[in-house]
Amino acid sequence: MRLPVWQPVTRNETITCYDDLGNPKTHGLEQRYVSPTTGICRRLVVQAVTPSGKFEVSIRNHANHAIKSAIWLTTSPIRGWLIFKWIAVWLWFTLRLFWAVVWLLTQLYTPIYMDDSTEDDGDLYNTGYYKSYARGFQGQLWAARSPMEYSSRILEEGEMDIPTHSLYPRLLIIRDPIRNEWVPCADRDTIIRTKFIAISYRAIDAFTRGPDQEAEKAQFIEEIRAAVLGQKYDAYWLDLECVGETLSEKNLDLYCMADVYRGADGERVWTMPEALLSSGLCYKFRDREAVTPLSLFELANLAYTDYDIEQAIVNAYSGKDPLERLEHLTLLKSAIWRRGTAALAPGAAPPLPKLDMIGDLEKSVTSGAYKAERVYALTGFFEHRIHPNRSENDLRALVRLSMTNDNDHIVERMISMLPSTITKTACWYSDDDIYRANLWDIIPEIQVAGVTENGALVIDGCRAAAIRWKDFPEVAFSTTRSLRRTIIGFIPYLSWPALIIGLCIIKTQISPGGLVGGIVLIVIGIVLLIISHRLFVYSHYGRIVCAQPWFIGVKGVISIKEVERHLYGGAKRHFPRMYLTPTDTSGPDAGHMYTLIDTLSSTMYYFRAERPSTVCIFVGREGGLGSFVLCSEKCDINELHKESTLWEMGNLLVESSSGKGFCGLVSTQ
Repeated sequence: MRLPVWQPVTRNETITCYDDLGNPKTHGLEQRYVSPTTGICRRLVVQAVTPSGKFEVSIRNHANHAIKSAIWLTTSPIRGWLIFKWIAVWLWFTLRLFWAVVWLLTQLYTPIYMDDSTEDDGDLYNTGYYKSYARGFQGQLWAARSPMEYSSRILEEGEMDIPTHSLYPRLLIIRDPIRNEWVPCADRDTIIRTKFIAISYRAIDAFTRGPDQEAEKAQFIEEIRAAVLGQKYDAYWLDLECVGETLSEKNLDLYCMADVYRGADGERVWTMPEALLSSGLCYKFRDREAVTPLSLFELANLAYTDYDIEQAIVNAYSGKDPLERLEHLTLLKSAIWRRGTAALAPGAAPPLPKLDMIGDLEKSVTSGAYKAERVYALTGFFEHRIHPNRSENDLRALVRLSMTNDNDHIVERMISMLPSTITKTACWYSDDDIYRANLWDIIPEIQVAGVTENGALVIDGCRAAAIRWKDFPEVAFSTTRSLRRTIIGFIPYLSWPALIIGLCIIKTQISPGGLVGGIVLIVIGIVLLIISHRLFVYSHYGRIVCAQPWFIGVKGVISIKEVERHLYGGAKRHFPRMYLTPTDTSGPDAGHMYTLIDTLSSTMYYFRAERPSTVCIFVGREGGLGSFVLCSEKCDINELHKESTLWEMGNLLVESSSGKGFCGLVSTQ
């Protein structure tokens, strides 16, 4: 099941979206949702504890009227002017009992004709499934996981010719002893037999952009060559000289840079992978002649500001403290993300990864720099790499890297996490989690099938259920079986027959004793009517063992007693109908407070979000708890937008639970 990405056009404060058949629908800018029964985009009406605005209404319910009336009669005191209301409600309840008897007699004496062509959709019954999200993804993927599925991503020149791994660099600078000159060498046989040093540096320390740039570069190269000779080597690799001029050559050199440092003997984004992948490290200051050996531990002490993360990485690569694969890859990503890139202006501080720039496809960068340079620096640590592409940013490159290395499921795990700051677009990205869940502890139960042009994800095999906001529906449920409750529940329906039969006996006066018998039946009928509401309430109590699955939302904080009254008419102290989940949270400080009710598990959740969530997606597990992502449907950005995440026991039962589900997040289904 694939969930949809709409194609809106904003014009005069309106939006045009399209259904699954391509039919347009124009509406205002108010929040919308897809009806789970018709699949039509409709205006969202939200029930609220304190309504405000024209799209919010007071809390309403469709609970069984007889049960609600009986519970009210049982719990309400009879005093003062309230006695008149009590009598009115009691009379109404007794009339409901009379109507039930009439309906039963009608059914007994009315022949039933079975007609398969007719079906009453209004009957209350338990399907066993939540209302599923009715839309699927429609559109073209920018990059797809499966090579069998077409992608709209434009391949750059020579991209398909780049090998998976390269055991040697494409170009080396080698000293010719005869002519005493340094010359570039591209001969494969010569490069394979040559030991070389790979030089890592920071561009702003080597030269400054401007009219003297070329002269400063030449001076820097001369210093590098002197240092190489001082180390008794006749070859070196320096990206300033060895990265090709054409686009295909640049992509190849960048793609294979990790192999260059693995093969070398010897604060910018590439410094971290270069240091960890090299077999040996030395450093040299430009104002000093000495070239000093350096261990990874010394490097962590001297060069890295976030000592705890970098030290853990160093320990992992030195073999001191082995880390689980995904854990050290996650630490690597965090460390690299904090470092500057060539795409940043000189002296500019590197941005945090969770800012809106992650989803900004039009971010201006320095000429010649790769927007996704940080991801390409990270790719060298993975078994399978992605080819560089100037048209993609960090976000789309990270999706491609995750899809290429399927066992790590980096993006799928990120979907389960709730960051402290949720971006306006591409809201699936997460570098932290307010629940303090670790990326490597999450077991995803979805798979990203691809990424769209705007950075939204399309998820395969997800289960998505609709959340009802307009009111509380009548919920079909069953309680534990009890012979006593069954018998007592039948007695109130005998009140009216006893009363009517007694009146008939008195009126006909069939025998001298008939008067006494009629009076006895009338008394029995009246007594049963007086206590009928208590008998009725007792018969409907008991532990709920099965209930029709519903997700119901309320804006604001609503108590358990109120929820029980709106769903089941109320609850008795010894037989509660709802429970407050121990894992609920208010989430980030921004937004509004909402209450989510799950009738299947009889639990309630309080969470905070910017907008009401209309879709709940089951995406994975962590520590025995299920991960559920709550999303709103946003026509203006063509995706489902992550609003919050809940962790709780259980699974999500959705009838259409197979196939490709959309998550353009995420946009989803």
